[in-house]
Amino acid sequence: MHICAQTENYPRLNYSDPSFGHYKLAAMYFLLQYLNFTTVGVFATLLLSYCLLLWRSRAVNSKIAPEATAAWPIIGHLHLLGGSDQLPHITLGNMADKYGPVFTIRLGVHRALVVSSWEMAKECLTTNDQAASSRPELLASKHLGYNYAMFGFSPYGSYWREVRKIISLELLSNRRLELLKDVRASEVVTSIKELYELWEEKKNESGLVSVEMKQWFGDLTLNVILRMVAGKRYFSASDASENKQAQRCRRVFREFCHLSGLFAVADAIPFLGWLDLGRHEKTLKKTAKEMDSIAQEWLEEHRRRKDSGEVNSTQDFMDVMLSVLDGKNLGDYDADTVNKATCLALIVGGSDTTVVTLTWALSLLLNNRDTLKKAQEELDIQVGKERLVNEQDISKLVYTQAIVKETLRLYPPAALGGPRQFTEDYTLGGYHVSKGT
Repeated sequence: MHICAQTENYPRLNYSDPSFGHYKLAAMYFLLQYLNFTTVGVFATLLLSYCLLLWRSRAVNSKIAPEATAAWPIIGHLHLLGGSDQLPHITLGNMADKYGPVFTIRLGVHRALVVSSWEMAKECLTTNDQAASSRPELLASKHLGYNYAMFGFSPYGSYWREVRKIISLELLSNRRLELLKDVRASEVVTSIKELYELWEEKKNESGLVSVEMKQWFGDLTLNVILRMVAGKRYFSASDASENKQAQRCRRVFREFCHLSGLFAVADAIPFLGWLDLGRHEKTLKKTAKEMDSIAQEWLEEHRRRKDSGEVNSTQDFMDVMLSVLDGKNLGDYDADTVNKATCLALIVGGSDTTVVTLTWALSLLLNNRDTLKKAQEELDIQVGKERLVNEQDISKLVYTQAIVKETLRLYPPAALGGPRQFTEDYTLGGYHVSKGT
């Protein structure tokens, strides 16, 4: 049955009429014409969009920093940085001479931006530091840093800002450092007395004794930091027999510094992480567990002292953290984890770098006797021979400050800065840097 709507203006169509075929042909013609126009329009729009994207991509790529040559498939430039014949920062310095102060390399599957001029470093680390303030998620940061809870390993975000605020206002504020100045001064005096006792005990016929100054600086620095952070003192220059806890601390902190700077295959080539080549991850977990047990012992001791109402005349950093956190969580981390991670970060971050700088400064002075003599003359004039130097004298010791700065320039404790990650697209030195670099 055919049902048709009929009006007085339009005649009724007779489907049996042979002329009805003309109507069908006309309708098909207009339909095909409409579809052709639509197809052409869609195709033209897609083609135009593709051309615009291609043009934009080329415009951006033309501003990308130059990439060093000699990259290999999969591993990138790792083969240039892993050789024993040349240190990585020397290799990168030679690349900078060739490609300029800003260039890129490939570390496995990751693209890394290398900055080797003070102007560019100042721009991305000081002037606009927020863009490059985050840290990449590395294997060592995960295991040694309490799953990125340790301040130096944390990615930029609310947790990082909160911990930074606590450190700045509560731990390393001028007021807190002033309260702990007697700890630093007494430790220096004690260490010098122990050095004198060592000389009296072991001096030879010529009145001389051999001292490994790097170890002495290391013990002094670690004692100062441990007393400020956890109220502990483990090392003595005059007592060669260290207790087991002292030996354990020394070994674990050295392993931490060593492992945190080692290259892990999983960081550059994540899909090979399950192999754990070189048993790197297993070693990281073992060291992290041992370091956590040390920090946990300190924390429990501080908590028992706090709960018993025992008042310490000088609160160390762990005492302060217990009071500030008061059992509250920060982000995804509980109070104890934040306390341990922050205190350990201050210990390992402040000990090794100080030891390296002091050792180099002493070595340079002994090899430049005129400079040593001028430094001694400045001390005699500004401080005198009747007392020891104190922290208030530092502002007057201009020549000594220059010696320290020159030592840092010639032999920085870390030749390469810790890796950072851009949290947003950025333009550095006229080059486009993509987010995640």
